[in-house]
Amino acid sequence: MKGFIQSVFLTLFLLSCSRPTKLKVGDVAPDFTSKDQDGKIVTLSSFKGKKVILYFYPKDNTPGCTKEACNFRDNYELLQKDGYTVLGVSSDDEASHRIFKNQFRLPFTLIADVDKSIHEKYGTWVEKERGGEKFMGTSRVTFIIDENGLISEIIDEVIPSAHTEQIRKEF
Repeated sequence: MKGFIQSVFLTLFLLSCSRPTKLKVGDVAPDFTSKDQDGKIVTLSSFKGKKVILYFYPKDNTPGCTKEACNFRDNYELLQKDGYTVLGVSSDDEASHRIFKNQFRLPFTLIADVDKSIHEKYGTWVEKERGGEKFMGTSRVTFIIDENGLISEIIDEVIPSAHTEQIRKEF
């Protein structure tokens, strides 16, 4: 329990270092085309008619990002029963995503956004600050997209170790 509480406080602190996105609930989710961990082309519009969890995370194989990905993995069947497709996006390349996916047996697609074009569309490439130094990085934000391609929810206070519970509103 102590570790969970520390994780929540750390997450909330890190979130306070980033700006919220300009997109809002009810907006059309911006379409994109990029490659997944296997080099296959992925477009958001190809998921029309399905509910999508589009989650942005800073970096493969880091503690918070691994907790978040494993939380989705461990609850993947529940999310599928709820009708969701899970797509993870970071600025890591395909090879990094492939290693991350294989190492943690992730059953969902990871999208490489090396040029940050998807981040720009979603407002998730933001200025951050750590130790007094400013830098650009990914804001940990999740967009829930409905079957019509509209944003139905934006979660910008992500708890990596309990993100599925946030999405399913089990808090």
